[in-house]
Amino acid sequence: MAFFHLFPAAVCLGVELTAAEVEYVRGHGPVTMCVDPDWIPFEWINEAGEHEGIAADLNRLVAERTGLRFELVRTRSWDESLALSKEGGCQVLSFLNQTPEREKWLLFTEPLFSDPNVFITREEHPFIADPGDLIDETIVFPSGTSMEEIVRHRYPNLAVRTVGTENEAIGMVSGKQADMTLRSLIVAAYTIKKEGLFNLKIAGQLPNYTNNLRMGVVRDEPLLRAILDKGIRTISRQERARIVNEHVSINVQTVVDYALAVKILLGFGVLAIVGFYWNYRLKAHNAELERISRTDALTGLPNRLSLNAVFQAESTRAKRYGHPLSIIMLDIDHFKMVNDELGHLAGDALLVAIAQAIRKTIRDCDVVGRWGGEEFLVLCPETDATGAMLVAQRIRQAVRDAATPARRAHTISGGVAELAPDETVDALLSRADKALYRAKDTGRDRVCGVEKEGETGTEAERT
Repeated sequence: MAFFHLFPAAVCLGVELTAAEVEYVRGHGPVTMCVDPDWIPFEWINEAGEHEGIAADLNRLVAERTGLRFELVRTRSWDESLALSKEGGCQVLSFLNQTPEREKWLLFTEPLFSDPNVFITREEHPFIADPGDLIDETIVFPSGTSMEEIVRHRYPNLAVRTVGTENEAIGMVSGKQADMTLRSLIVAAYTIKKEGLFNLKIAGQLPNYTNNLRMGVVRDEPLLRAILDKGIRTISRQERARIVNEHVSINVQTVVDYALAVKILLGFGVLAIVGFYWNYRLKAHNAELERISRTDALTGLPNRLSLNAVFQAESTRAKRYGHPLSIIMLDIDHFKMVNDELGHLAGDALLVAIAQAIRKTIRDCDVVGRWGGEEFLVLCPETDATGAMLVAQRIRQAVRDAATPARRAHTISGGVAELAPDETVDALLSRADKALYRAKDTGRDRVCGVEKEGETGTEAERT
């Protein structure tokens, strides 16, 4: 068994633990951890039986800053790690996406690391704007991944195949045994360069799905999850970048005709540099303009324009495949009173605090944005009304518990509605809005749901 060193609790980088958390760290033995033994460069188990990679380095920082000790439970595959976690053989999974299936036995920390998912194809394959438009194409995954789970549910038009490892999946695409795979950008770039698979390319990104890689904690250990969250919050962006650079910096050796290279550089070097510079500036400027146009300046959430685009796409996808889609309309209770009593700056600060609380509470598959004023909208793909009610209740409680600038408790009311067959986006919004007003009219600090047009029910009272 491998152990991380034990550090004094509640002292490093300002990590402040409660008395119960300090007692847990001091009195608890090593925390057993399962990992993916073959997910280079994110994590792997080396020949000496040690945990290595980006995840391992991030986990060590968490251990150092909380005083926890992690004991590596060695497995032969990711499927074996998942199975062992379900059986209680390890308390923590080191680095994984949050999904509804995994939520059945795991609690999830805040993200340790974020990285987009991209489609990897051969050079001749066209760009993939919407995977739902592909016909008779195969996609290959390492077995047991969250992306396999998502694609099977959202894109039944794709034929899914599974293999044992990352290298096998990418190798099948290179060898024309599959049309594509869907992997983390970092994993894709690393593997393509390391293996010299230059007949491959990145052909698109999975809409609305970024890898928000977290630690998964067995459900009967909420105190452990709270301690891990405090450690994760101390990790800076610079530390994450340094760790990634240590593992993804690869030298690819090729045979170069240096005389020819010098001639080319003399002839076109200056022109290429100037062209690259202005092209870079133009792309950066356009990307920033696009981001600004789709982001609420105050909260940093997607704005109404951005939400409308995602909403239309999710509605079309849900109807195409017969999958559920629900929305949650949220409104801050007595917000005008905050502005009147404390001023508009305090109101702005409250909006920011509540936006952060909502963003931290929703699942990775959900999308939240500012709908306008003190209203927020949450899109819940692959979720029926019952599941969305649970999400809404978690948000309601998180807002009650959130630290706000005025140092007083604030509440939020919500309306939930599930997309009906042949229903328009506007009609769905109207039903969610009716449910929200019912929550307001019956006392606030609650969530109501509309079953169908003209019928209101599934009211969840305050707890």
